[in-house]
This record gives sequence, C-alpha cells and structure tokens, in this order.
Amino acid sequence: MGWQYIDPANYKPYIPTNTGEFGHFGWSGILRAAALVFFVFIGFDAVAASAQETKNPKRDLPIGIIGSLLVCTILFGLFGHVMTGLANYTEFSDSGAPVAIAIEKTPFAWLSQAIILAILIGYTSVILIDLMAQSRMFYAISKDGLLPKVFSDLHPKFKTPYKSNVLLCIFIALFAAFVPIRVVGEMTSIGTLLAFVIVCAGILILRKTDPNAERPFKVPLVPLIPILGILVCLAMMIFMPWETWLRLFVWLAIGFAIYYFYGKKNSVLRKRLEKEKINDQKH
Repeated sequence: MGWQYIDPANYKPYIPTNTGEFGHFGWSGILRAAALVFFVFIGFDAVAASAQETKNPKRDLPIGIIGSLLVCTILFGLFGHVMTGLANYTEFSDSGAPVAIAIEKTPFAWLSQAIILAILIGYTSVILIDLMAQSRMFYAISKDGLLPKVFSDLHPKFKTPYKSNVLLCIFIALFAAFVPIRVVGEMTSIGTLLAFVIVCAGILILRKTDPNAERPFKVPLVPLIPILGILVCLAMMIFMPWETWLRLFVWLAIGFAIYYFYGKKNSVLRKRLEKEKINDQKH
C-alpha cells in the first residue's frame, strides 16, 4: 500500500552521514541501532524453548526458527525501506508512533490508528511468547537443580510450570512499570547478544570436548558459523552505550551469586558426578 507513494528524495542519502558523534548515523549508527533492537530476535530463540513440547523437535524446530527468521527479516527490511521512503528519517526522531507519520504521507492516513492498534496487538503476542519461553527455560534450569524447585512445579491438570509463569509475570510487570522502556530494551538486547555469544562458544567447546555426543540439531560449517556468530554479536555489543555494559555486569554478578550460593551445591549433575566418583573409589 505504501510502496507506490515512496518519494525517492527521502533516500538521499540512503545512509545519513555520521554527525561526528560515535553511533549517531553513519555505519556506527547502523550497528548501534541493530544492537538496540536486537531484542526482537528473542522471539526466534524462544521457539527453541518449546523443544520439550514438540513431537518431532529434530525436524520441526529448525524449520520453525530458520523459516520464521527468514520471513521476518525480509519483512523488517521492506517495512523499514518503505517507511523511510514515505517520510524523511528526520521526521521520526521525536515521534512515539513513526508508522503513523509514514502512513499520513499516503491516501490511507485514516488507517493510522488501526496500524497503531495492530502494533500493540503484536507487542502483546511477543510478550506472551517470551513469558512462555522464559518459564520453560527456568523449568529446565530448575530440573537441573540450579534454581529452586518452585520453577519446575507442574500444574496437576495442564502440565505447565504455572508457578513459574505467575512469578515471572509479576516480576516482569513490576520491572516494566518502573524502569524506562529504553533501558529495558537495551538491557534485553545486550543480554540476548551475550547469550548468543555463549551459545556459539559452547558449540565450539562441545565439538572438541564431546565429539561423539548425539546431536539432533547439528550446526553446519563448524567452526566457521560459530566464529562468525561470536564476532557479529560482539561487534554489536561494542556499539552499545557504556551504561548498558554496566547494567550487564550487575546482572551477571547477580546470576553468578545465585549459582555460587544455590545452584552449585544443588546441581543434579554435580551430585551425580560426586556419587559416581565415590562408587569408583569403592571399586
């Protein structure tokens, strides 16, 4: 609907020149912007959290993750291209609803409120799927003994981690209510980038330390893909504001404290290894 009303003059320059301030337009601005909105990729990562509820995860999860990732990446690119073609990028800087500004440049301005409503519905669906994924992640971590049992308690009828859902919902609602949305977005994005770095590094380590393990999801072109993943994620993290790095280290410290004071001594794997060690000594 918007493509035919694009004004080519809005694409000159297609990449605005850097103002002299790091991360403010130019290529450094593109990388910082990509890092700031990286939290949208949690939605694709969340698909993996449903592995335990999937009939054929070996086949279905790669299709779900890679398929949705490709479709959405194309849509993101087209959407951004059309929006910046309908209105000059400078018009979006102080707007809370940039889509409304873009649609007003077309004969379909009357649709602006409906589009805003659709975006709110989209946000709601993302929040719900992220809550679902987070509770499943905590369920798996709790089953390993690294978090309290309350996070792995299942509902007697629905067989879902309902206590975890309730606790996370309350915590996230309070966090969203009292923390500025920009700060929440930055924290979520840098946390997601760090998680991806750790996963990529984990692939490299496990391929070396446990080469014969059964791998239903086998990453091709190792070590190339994991190394590229690490480099790209680190590159975007570098362009994040320093305050975001400070918050990341605080959250990491809290996580390490939970592991050190609770998870380490309650780890199911650690207890099993200690038991096997004792049995070996007896024999």
